[in-house]
Amino acid sequence: MRVPHSFVRRRLFAALLVMTLVFLALFGRLAYVQLIHGDWLVERAQDLWTRNIPFEPQRGRIVDRNGDVLVDNVSAPSVMAIPAQIKNPAETARTLARLLQASEQEIYRKITKREMIVRLSPEGRKISEELARKIQGLRLPGIVVVEDSKRHYPHGSLAAHLLGFTGIDNQGLSGIELVYDEQLSGTPGYVSFSANAKGEKLPGGNDRYTPPQDGMELMLTVDRTIQSVLERELDQAMAQYQPENALAIAMDPRTGEILGMSSRPTFRPDRYQDTDPQIYNRNLPIWKTYEPGSTFKIITLAAALEENKVDLKDSFFDPGYAEVGGARLRCWRSGGHGSQTYLEVVENSCNPGFVSLGQRLGKDTLFRYIRQFGFGRKTGIDLSGEARGILFAPDRIGPVELATTSFGQGVSVTPIQQVTAVSAAINGGKLMEPHLAKGWIDPKTGKVVKEIPPRMKRRVISEETSREVRRALESVVAKGTGRRAFIDGYRVGGKTGTAQKVGPNGRYLPNNHIVSFIGFAPADDPRIVVYVAVDNPKGVQFGGVVAAPIVRNILDDSLRYLGVKKRKDQIPPESVPTEEPYVTVPDLIGEHVDDIRTSLFSEPLEVVGKGKVVINQLPKPGQRVKKGTPIRIYLGDKTTKGD
Repeated sequence: MRVPHSFVRRRLFAALLVMTLVFLALFGRLAYVQLIHGDWLVERAQDLWTRNIPFEPQRGRIVDRNGDVLVDNVSAPSVMAIPAQIKNPAETARTLARLLQASEQEIYRKITKREMIVRLSPEGRKISEELARKIQGLRLPGIVVVEDSKRHYPHGSLAAHLLGFTGIDNQGLSGIELVYDEQLSGTPGYVSFSANAKGEKLPGGNDRYTPPQDGMELMLTVDRTIQSVLERELDQAMAQYQPENALAIAMDPRTGEILGMSSRPTFRPDRYQDTDPQIYNRNLPIWKTYEPGSTFKIITLAAALEENKVDLKDSFFDPGYAEVGGARLRCWRSGGHGSQTYLEVVENSCNPGFVSLGQRLGKDTLFRYIRQFGFGRKTGIDLSGEARGILFAPDRIGPVELATTSFGQGVSVTPIQQVTAVSAAINGGKLMEPHLAKGWIDPKTGKVVKEIPPRMKRRVISEETSREVRRALESVVAKGTGRRAFIDGYRVGGKTGTAQKVGPNGRYLPNNHIVSFIGFAPADDPRIVVYVAVDNPKGVQFGGVVAAPIVRNILDDSLRYLGVKKRKDQIPPESVPTEEPYVTVPDLIGEHVDDIRTSLFSEPLEVVGKGKVVINQLPKPGQRVKKGTPIRIYLGDKTTKGD
């Protein structure tokens, strides 16, 4: 049967069309692979025959407000294995186990893993430079030593809770190290080399080095000198009173910047594993909650003054107790203070007087101010683990709860809340957010690339009310329960606190108190506020006796260090029979030592040097000191007045 030519032509045309379509499809697929997925496929191919040895970045340093280094890095190399390149795993494991003082079986298990690169952790992590050189010198196939570092704390345990610590991988685990871990960490680098399918390095391959990007340096608001003074005083308090714990905070009330913060017991950040976790996991200044006691009266006072509910010249009679809702709330002084002004109520820390202020305010107004001052919520400080504190629920506030809250009993607060609130009461009425980060520094240029400004949350009282609060609290130190915090010439204001602790059963513990004092100076223009709390000191359990002198010492050294000038318009201190009065230091420079000794000069002398004439003295002429303070005189041959 003869096939028509037209049919053959149609068959050939169809076949040609199919072949053309197939060709176009293949060409399109090739173009798609080459143009669209080409780069991705090349990267995948490179991944198959490229191996990367990581290089860790330097974690950003942490410095104080003056640039003094608080946390640095030191070299600590680490050992890594490329299993495919190890020729003799058994011998390699035996050698490394001996050098690293580790289990041979464990080392062998790790270096025979079916992985590209294996970290020998923890055995080979952060080893000494000497050990690293020994391992490098052996030139073991498949074993490499890479640059690594670990945190170094040049001042030991200084600011330990505040700074925190890092883990084996230099990751932040607590404190500032945790809060700002991302910015401090940096970006890892690596060395790339070519390898075959087995992971063996290809001869003639080109190694590529991608440098790591170091982390940013963090400048804190903390002042190392003030931090050191603060911790010195805490150590002395622990030795003298053997309390369960103690804490202190120093803050600039104008900005909310933390100048110092610490607690005892403490720990070494580079040896935190050797410490009870309850010590390093609890940053007491922001974590601990307790009844504040009389330091809380500052808030009641500020609210009453702002609402015009009291004139400090008004009279109040204290019989020694206040009858409220069938309960008798006693004053700390047996028999009471009798007739006094409301300024004396503040000076004497009289509980019945503050109950009357709370009643004048009423529960809604008083608790509104308490919440406005920041109690019952976190302050927002840039540290983890901050507690909120506890206030009475509005529907549970009766006459007794209102009365006890007015003098600091029945509510639970944190130390950082108290410092922040009191700062607002004395700085003109501005509630500032406490913070530790002051700025970020470029590690290459050393220049500040970002500053972190102070942040005001809200105004809580007027400047006029704040001025009255400062004046009243200065009077507390000059004439009242805070006399042991008095510093001649520096106009210190403050308030004592003695709070009975609550036990697990909800009842107050006998003879177990947290004693505290919050002080600030100068009272006319506060530059620093310091809070100290001592938990259950042995022997003495009054804030004015234990905590006030600690705050005085911190303020005295800090104000001198900051260069704050003394004031002349200070409220004169009330003389107390048991305390020595203040006297003015005479000018002895230029005097003959024999004349001084035969004169009526009665102050004790400490003589330094040889000669007959006084060429210098400490304290300086004109300074005021307590009577009986030794005067150190430096002797020489001769001098003239004013030299």
